[in-house]
Amino acid sequence: MKLGSRQILFFLAAVAPVGKLILLPPQLAAASGNDLLYPVFPQILVQTALVFCVLLLSRRERTVYDLLKDGIGSTGAKIGMILISVFLLYAAFMPLIEQKLLVQSIFYDTIPSYIVFTPFFLLSVYLCSRPLAYTGRIWDILAPLFLFGMAGILLFSVGEADYGALLPFGAQGWSGFTDGTMRACAWFFDAVLLLPFVGRFGYKKGLAWKGALCYLGGGALLLVFLATFYGVFSDIAIIQVFAFAKMSHFFAGLTVLGRIDYLFIFALAFVMVFYAALPLHGAVQMIHDAFHAGKSFSALLSTGINLMMLTIIYMFNFDADSIVSAISGTLFWIMPAIGAAVIMLLLAFCGRSRREV
Repeated sequence: MKLGSRQILFFLAAVAPVGKLILLPPQLAAASGNDLLYPVFPQILVQTALVFCVLLLSRRERTVYDLLKDGIGSTGAKIGMILISVFLLYAAFMPLIEQKLLVQSIFYDTIPSYIVFTPFFLLSVYLCSRPLAYTGRIWDILAPLFLFGMAGILLFSVGEADYGALLPFGAQGWSGFTDGTMRACAWFFDAVLLLPFVGRFGYKKGLAWKGALCYLGGGALLLVFLATFYGVFSDIAIIQVFAFAKMSHFFAGLTVLGRIDYLFIFALAFVMVFYAALPLHGAVQMIHDAFHAGKSFSALLSTGINLMMLTIIYMFNFDADSIVSAISGTLFWIMPAIGAAVIMLLLAFCGRSRREV
């Protein structure tokens, strides 16, 4: 069973943006102040180009392992798949930490974190043991949920936002742009998330362009969210860690309507759960493809990887700030350098096809 091309487009336009709504906004505000939109532009453009390249790989309708095997042999392909899996596990740290902080601080702030976040990994074990085609069906549900949640939060927030706080443009100078761009790298790896899906959906003429445009659309929605976020919080934006769950609080109509904004908050939070599990699912699938294992192996591998990530997350239970600072600061170059290198090498050596784009 294969995914539909529309499901890939749903992911790019209406699921991928959700991974940037928790810690990225205050990080950008701390680095770039009112110029927080500018560091996101190059990230969106680079990822759009990489998404285009990944979708070009899918023209041959073969998995990444098969493409690597044709180019560098069976042993080299296995090593390559393992390395990509390791990268996906590294990329999973930021979404997992964000989810843990969100669940612990917003939904269950009086219950020990060891209890409230463990169920996520139980769900992840199940998701990661399933074929990736099932993920496409989930995206059919998540995409409208994301649009519903985002539209509701923006609708309740735009009236309370002072977009003049974004002026004057360029006030933070070149250093604000570079610092913000460096920090933002940790959240932009969506093109690599598509690699496990290569060969699992039918390529239709123009899909690469449509995918790139859908990702640009999702990026534009993210920019609107960031602008509204800074318009609402302005000078205190750097401390608003869970902004998407707080922006609508200032809507005057809530005194009459009640806290109906929770519908939008929970819709986005639900989508975030599946987005956070996606890098783990991709890592399991890459190893599964490399060794042509059966369903039982996938289940064991899923359990092992999730148990390992659970252990690591809880080993650094009180050091979340240090991990975020390391990934978005000292090690910021890993995401763009390795992610882009993997995709470009795959396209150069394994993506040759006579089929029309």
